[in-house]
Amino acid sequence: MEFLELFDLHHSAHEYPDFLPYGKRRKLEIARALATEANLLLLDEPAAGLNPSETAELMHLIRKIRDEFKLTIILIEHDMNLVMNLCEKIAVLSFGKKIAEGTANEIRNNPQVIEAYLGTEKEKSQ
Repeated sequence: MEFLELFDLHHSAHEYPDFLPYGKRRKLEIARALATEANLLLLDEPAAGLNPSETAELMHLIRKIRDEFKLTIILIEHDMNLVMNLCEKIAVLSFGKKIAEGTANEIRNNPQVIEAYLGTEKEKSQ
């Protein structure tokens, strides 16, 4: 119940997860993982399918979990706004190979990342 309250899900404690709205189900999945008392939390695309408001709430929640529970969190995510505003250290993969690692600012300005994800000027003009 402590984790349900932390995630503001205590009102839904007796509902089946399948009947919860998608955003609440995602929060419930994280609450269940925390209940295992793990030292490491792996979140695989937690923002997938969430609207911008739910994503902002998720970002706040992940920050709170990190700070209150002193957990290491590994985040696999394609929502770059979430990644850039949440992660202290970022690793970027392209076709399964790591092409960059660093802070959000370092990643944002990395030529390899820009080329891999935005393309070169030559590619854009074709």
